[in-house]
Amino acid sequence: MDVLSDAVAAMRSGRPHSGRRDYLAPWGTRFEPSDGAGFHVVLRGSAWLVPAEGDPVALGPGDVAFLAHGRGHALASGPDVEMDLVRLDPDGAWPELPSPERDAPPDTVMLCGAYLLDRSRAHPLLTELPEVVHLPARVGAHRSLRAAVELLGAELEEAQPGADTVVASLLDTLLLYILRAWWQGERHGTGQPTGWAAALADPAVAAALRAIHGDPAHPWTVEELGARGGLSRAAFARRFAALVGEPPLAYLTWWRMTTAGRLLRTDDLPLRQVAQRTGYASEFAFAKAFKREYGVAPGQYRRRAS
Repeated sequence: MDVLSDAVAAMRSGRPHSGRRDYLAPWGTRFEPSDGAGFHVVLRGSAWLVPAEGDPVALGPGDVAFLAHGRGHALASGPDVEMDLVRLDPDGAWPELPSPERDAPPDTVMLCGAYLLDRSRAHPLLTELPEVVHLPARVGAHRSLRAAVELLGAELEEAQPGADTVVASLLDTLLLYILRAWWQGERHGTGQPTGWAAALADPAVAAALRAIHGDPAHPWTVEELGARGGLSRAAFARRFAALVGEPPLAYLTWWRMTTAGRLLRTDDLPLRQVAQRTGYASEFAFAKAFKREYGVAPGQYRRRAS
């Protein structure tokens, strides 16, 4: 199983939203903090991204910026212009913005999108991202990401039959391409990768993570997980804890409970089957572990989420 895809799926909720925005200078838009994550792509012109923390970021044609933490940010034609406050709709959709009044081509055209996230089970692979993931446009770089941006832009420019499904699928694809491009840059950059970039780059730890995500119900032992990467039990346990931030079996339990929560939110499986899929021999043992982790019984959690 793909650890990156699983990490995103564990947090995603609702439908993603996107839109194409045309701006005439001077312009400025400020977005309130939210539970979601968002991206911006400059299709034409330039813009300044002003994060909640850190220095403004200059964006040029083809640049992609991703904000994972929902702390609020601003986009503007300059770092000091007046800002209009924009509040996302409760479902994460962008409100309709007024069109530029002047009869002139826009100075800046942007492709923007938002994803709703459940931050109660935030995967560390996403929480350790910087305030702004900035992917500058470079010839030959991130070709899959550029292709997804082009396809999404074309769908939003002219609605076609099936556009709702196509756009939602492209947004999911775009999110994974953004994250993949970032971690590949971290792994192959000039510095030494750290955190989850290092964990995914380490053959032994990555093999163990794939095993856990591929079959969370399996009664994994530290020795068995270490053998996946050709390491002794002790050497593997030290390396895994150093890179992932917790021991292998602690991460296994966390991922089992995260998977259980997702199944309870999105599936009608009986609790007995949820227990089996997450490595518990009985519904009672599963319910006890689930309540210890979430503070409520599985059935109550499912009713709250429905």
